Amino acid sequence: MIKNRITFKQLEALVQVADTGTFRKAADMLGTTQPNVSVRISALEDALGLKLMHRDAGSVRFTEPGREVLAVARDVLRAGERLLETAGRHDLVEDRLRLGVGELIAATWLHDFLRVLKAAYPAVRVELTVDLSSELERMLNEGQLDLILANGPFRGGSTDRVALADYAYGWVGAADLVRGLGPNPDLRDIFDVGILTHGKSTGASQALRAHLTAGGFDPARVTHSSSLTSTLQMAADGMGIALLPKRLSAGLAGMVALEGVWVPDSLQFAALFDAGTSAGFVEKAARMAADQAAADLE
Repeated sequence: MIKNRITFKQLEALVQVADTGTFRKAADMLGTTQPNVSVRISALEDALGLKLMHRDAGSVRFTEPGREVLAVARDVLRAGERLLETAGRHDLVEDRLRLGVGELIAATWLHDFLRVLKAAYPAVRVELTVDLSSELERMLNEGQLDLILANGPFRGGSTDRVALADYAYGWVGAADLVRGLGPNPDLRDIFDVGILTHGKSTGASQALRAHLTAGGFDPARVTHSSSLTSTLQMAADGMGIALLPKRLSAGLAGMVALEGVWVPDSLQFAALFDAGTSAGFVEKAARMAADQAAADLE
């Protein structure tokens, strides 16, 4: 029996130092001070009689015994969480979820998902980042986020993935502007009144650029915005016809969809996380997100 010589706080400090790379960042993650993290690690080393890491000019290098202890420490912390789950005491899971989401989700079903997550894990604090999917994936891979709800294509890596939903693109504009295009408008008609869409670096914008170029249109005349909601608002104000995910404008008063015109491939969204380093509730949150995405499309 280890009794109280080794504590969960010591193991949490060890894992956070490993995941963040510094004592300062670990302290930020744990909501404590750098000296406290140092005291916890030192106490763990004293209790085990082992040197777990070398501290060199702010950086950390784990010893071989330290790497072995780290792997077991992760197992112990997960076992503690499973104990609470088995007892039905999700309310005792106290942690922080650094969540990154794409703007489409933020503008549609995000808050429904957050309510479900809060009901399941009331003591988990959510820190939210809304950004481009490429940036979210970078932050996840660098350990700055625990879970992202974003669209591919993804660069890959060791992350785990739960499929969410596919969102088709469509053309939409203010009713008066669309009526002015006459019956059965084509891409030339849309191009003449102005095309609005999101960021130049997105897959959809690159596909649009290639399609316009192949058709003899000048893609430089397309108006891009890094904000989907701003693009939709510009379309609502009659500034052009927007190429956006259909879900974003579904049911919006005063807007009319144009059918039968070329569109890029659908956006494929997924929840990404690292099961090897994240707490068990992170994967459960990813599956809750999948359920919410499915409910949103019903």
